[in-house]
Amino acid sequence: MIPLDYLVLRVVRRHLPWRLFRFALLHEFHLQPGLETREPKAAVDRYARLLAEAGQGFDQREILILGYGGSPGTGLELLARGAKRVVLLDPYVPPDRRSASQLAQAYPQLAMSSGETLSLDPARTQFVHASLQAYLEQGGAQVDIVLSSSVLEHVRDLGELVPFLAQVTRSDGCQLHVIDLRDHFLKYPFEMYCHTDEVWRRFFDPPSHLNRQRAWEYEALFKTEFSRVRWQAVEQDLLAFRKASARIRPSFLSGDERVDSVTRIALHAAGPRI
Repeated sequence: MIPLDYLVLRVVRRHLPWRLFRFALLHEFHLQPGLETREPKAAVDRYARLLAEAGQGFDQREILILGYGGSPGTGLELLARGAKRVVLLDPYVPPDRRSASQLAQAYPQLAMSSGETLSLDPARTQFVHASLQAYLEQGGAQVDIVLSSSVLEHVRDLGELVPFLAQVTRSDGCQLHVIDLRDHFLKYPFEMYCHTDEVWRRFFDPPSHLNRQRAWEYEALFKTEFSRVRWQAVEQDLLAFRKASARIRPSFLSGDERVDSVTRIALHAAGPRI
């Protein structure tokens, strides 16, 4: 049985106009922006910890943030921690100018503001409001590290994106993607895995799209373009998984509840096959 509140709110969300959704997101009205927008220092802390576990760091590295969410806070924090240069790429979200003065105050050596206008050093910060493919086709430079947080689960065609991710990464570079595997109606984190592709596509998939890929599927996709790929569990919800497991469709299950109950992963990739 589909929970009634899930049914109602999923249908409402599916038909919510983009501008209204964007307004609700910016003002956190029953919606919450990603960690990179809300708390850039916490986002970079997480990146730093996960990269350190793989023997990597930010110092003097050129970094591309895939899907930066409109706020350059995470990019500025990376620069403050020693990154050489950051590329902030997002084809869908316009810059969020509300925080210009706060960011200028927080990073006085890196940013200046005049009203809602934030001025950054173009030699160290590049904004790209286009797809990764367009960035590369227009001569975009390779980087040492590609980072993303809660982005890849929204990509409709990962098979199309991953080759470009390999292409933008230097031969000795790496990637770290933090991926949220939950239904974004967070009260029911495994509900989206209870429906057929047709039902999900026709009735429940939100405009921002959730591709419903599982951890092992992300790993397999990246292994086609990178020689070294691994994923690790970042968060897990065994109780919620057990409540939903009888309804979850077999294609979304590995048979190991320690894997199937994972709700957030960190995917590490290195050695691009280019």
